Amino acid sequence: MNLIEPDDIIEFERILHGRGLQHQDFALSETDTTDPKTDEVLALQGTVTVQHKSTGKSRQYTTGDGMHWLELFSHDLQNGVFAAA
Repeated sequence: MNLIEPDDIIEFERILHGRGLQHQDFALSETDTTDPKTDEVLALQGTVTVQHKSTGKSRQYTTGDGMHWLELFSHDLQNGVFAAA
């Protein structure tokens, strides 16, 4: 099961488009950190890493139930986290 849902991809691309950025210039990767040994039924947990290919800068966001990584990503874009130095 994927941590990054199809709706997340659509929103990610919308955020980039709103800032005049191309989604092809960004790479997304995910790491599932859900504990497979637990007997409890829990939502998936993990991290999403966003890399800006042009600058080589990346940022990692926690994802899972109740996490808002796209809001944090949008905030980071607004604050120049992925901009060239």
